[in-house]
Amino acid sequence: MDFNLPPALVAYLEELDRFIEAEIAPLQRQDDNERFFDHRREWARTDFENGGLPRKEWEALLHEMRKRADKAGHYRFALPREFGGQDGSNLWMAVIREHLASKGLGLFNDLQNESSIVGNNPFVLMFRDFGTPAQRDEFITGMLNGTRRITFGLTEPEHGSDATHMETRAVRETRDGVEGWRINGQKMWTTGMHVATHCALFARTSGEDGDARGVTCFLVPADDPGVKIEEYLWTFNMPTDHPRVSFTDVWVPDSAVFGPLGGGLALAQHFVHENRIRQAASSLGAAVYCIEESVKYARARKPFGKALAENQAIQWPLVELATQAEMLRLLIRKTAWEMDQMPKPEVEKRLSDKVSMCNYWANRLCCEAADRAMQVHGGLGYSRHKPFEHIYRHHRRYRITEGSEEIQMRKVAGHLFGFMGPRRALFASEASAAPPAAAAE
Repeated sequence: MDFNLPPALVAYLEELDRFIEAEIAPLQRQDDNERFFDHRREWARTDFENGGLPRKEWEALLHEMRKRADKAGHYRFALPREFGGQDGSNLWMAVIREHLASKGLGLFNDLQNESSIVGNNPFVLMFRDFGTPAQRDEFITGMLNGTRRITFGLTEPEHGSDATHMETRAVRETRDGVEGWRINGQKMWTTGMHVATHCALFARTSGEDGDARGVTCFLVPADDPGVKIEEYLWTFNMPTDHPRVSFTDVWVPDSAVFGPLGGGLALAQHFVHENRIRQAASSLGAAVYCIEESVKYARARKPFGKALAENQAIQWPLVELATQAEMLRLLIRKTAWEMDQMPKPEVEKRLSDKVSMCNYWANRLCCEAADRAMQVHGGLGYSRHKPFEHIYRHHRRYRITEGSEEIQMRKVAGHLFGFMGPRRALFASEASAAPPAAAAE
């Protein structure tokens, strides 16, 4: 077994660092753009008088960062070469995401917005795998050149993690001789709707509540008269671009159906494993940043005439966090490497539990590391002059979104106890081989 990173990957990390110093760091320093990252960050980013939305200046800066990263060939790194990417593997993406997050806050990698010089573009692959030729032509090209922006309409006000009981309905309706669908319902957390051109909207078209089949995805124009942003949900970490949206008698033609009719939940599951392993790596990187900053501060700070680092009350919590980070890094990289060795459908069957382990534990570790960094830094750590409160408030979100940690743990339990995954056949064979008395016990 060789745990060394491939030399080409190490060289690419160095290339990214050089790009940051040459292109992104100067952009962050100019025109007082530091206000978006120092103690003023929440106020500089948020238009509190406009529903708490991101300020246009903030979004313009992120757009410029992405444009420079794309020009340099980094932004599309994870995409296939046919879309201008470099076929970035799961292992490479995990290492890159940890590397960037471990640098702390900066324009090069702002996790509050899922914005990075190395982008994550799951919708491109969704259209490649599920879109019609016309949809691929319109939306893949549009997303890459910025003329199409799509939000995700899955979660509902009364149905969070359970998408099988959604109340949004789509029924057949012909208008002006064109076959189509009339849609009614509401969605929550439709992130980015204020700038979206379309919403990938999930609605039940057949079946009963609780059925996995019968849910269909539609590409709904965001400017349709029946689409209304009801409110923006102010969150723990502002600004917000997470609205509750209503869809009232919205009509779309059959050509707006995205993916198989009645099989829309396959789209929702299409990129969860890649997203979760990458997000776990980012949380690990942020945790490492908090740990390392705490160690440096504890060495430099000298209350009562000696360094904080000499106190076991300071040492031991950081030792435990550092130990967890080391173990988690190995699991993330091993899991990402294994994902690269098999087709995507096999990941769900064989590795879904490992991805969930990485994700829920990394999110929890990051929150614990940020909390400990605040404690080590004392009053300054609690202030906005240090980034720890920002890191905590953002990463606390991931213990709920992208599959809550309870959902992740349930997935792990399903594999562990053989209710799903490779061990299902093992437990089934043992149960069938057991004598009647033992089976009854």
